Amino acid sequence: MVIFGTALLAGCYLLGVLLGDVLGALIGVKANVGGVGIAMMLLMAAQYHMRKRGLMRPETEKGVTFWAMMYIPVVVAMAATQNVIVAVKSGPVALLAAFGSVALCACVISLINRAIHRTGAAAAWQAGAPAAELD
Repeated sequence: MVIFGTALLAGCYLLGVLLGDVLGALIGVKANVGGVGIAMMLLMAAQYHMRKRGLMRPETEKGVTFWAMMYIPVVVAMAATQNVIVAVKSGPVALLAAFGSVALCACVISLINRAIHRTGAAAAWQAGAPAAELD
């Protein structure tokens, strides 16, 4: 049933929020640190193990797929409610972490683009054919 997929997501979310709160307390931050991200990783791990054991039925998969499609809007809404002013006033660590993560993402994207162009996968992707067929 679809409700089982939703229940699986809810369980992963609650455990992720709990672990995010614990992580925040361990590093001295009075906030949830990565709870939603932890929840999504738990959901992926649960899906993998359930598929491997043959427990993930198509009906259950529909519930998980529905919430997976809702992930981006939910994360955007959660990020919009965070108090950025308090984070900036608490010290330069928040700004340093923000700029560092943006720089790291830019570097990783650049490396991926360079790897794609070296292998010739870019031409295959633009042509809509596998790279092996273009040779």
